[in-house]
Amino acid sequence: MKVIGTVGLPGSGKGEAAAVAHEAGVPVVTMGDVIRKACRERGFDPAEHHGEMARTLREEDGPAAIAERSLPLIEAELETHETVLVDGLRSDVELDRFREAFGEAFRLVSIEAPFEVRAERLLDRARDDSDIDREALRDREERELGFGMGEVMDRADVVVDNTDSLAAFRDRIRAILDGDLASVADDDHVTVAVGSDAGAAGAADVDSTPEANAGERQ
Repeated sequence: MKVIGTVGLPGSGKGEAAAVAHEAGVPVVTMGDVIRKACRERGFDPAEHHGEMARTLREEDGPAAIAERSLPLIEAELETHETVLVDGLRSDVELDRFREAFGEAFRLVSIEAPFEVRAERLLDRARDDSDIDREALRDREERELGFGMGEVMDRADVVVDNTDSLAAFRDRIRAILDGDLASVADDDHVTVAVGSDAGAAGAADVDSTPEANAGERQ
């Protein structure tokens, strides 16, 4: 059993990672879908009230509310699948809840890219106004970071720097889904935190220099 969580700012590549999982037959539980479902149940437009609803759920049911609502969905998928991808962690509390629930079977992957790279990607996809307005994007990021996303990214077991080609990124995600960290151990775009379960799994093949260890970012 493996439960792989992803964290990353808008435009980092979480959606593409989820697409790779779908193609590989790995079910994806999207935490944002939990919020959108709550919006629809209460008669709100998810596009306009997503952030507000996320805050409301946490105020009503505690900071782990969205993780708690996601757990039954994850557990249901694990009944018939060996691996599940959980898309979109945003807070330390959510990370702690998943690690409590799944223990060593849970692995967190942070997908990262500089702001300008992500802004260009969002401009290309332009799903809503926040994707084409850089100030709106910065505001959106501030909201995400306000939930504690930065701290979650710092605690990741694996960091993928998504500034290379799309094909290379997809190959890296496939390797992570397969648990094949040895194949990306020498990849400059992947950092495995030593001391994590992921690090232990690939320790024999991971670069032992101080820059590559202790979860330090390249």
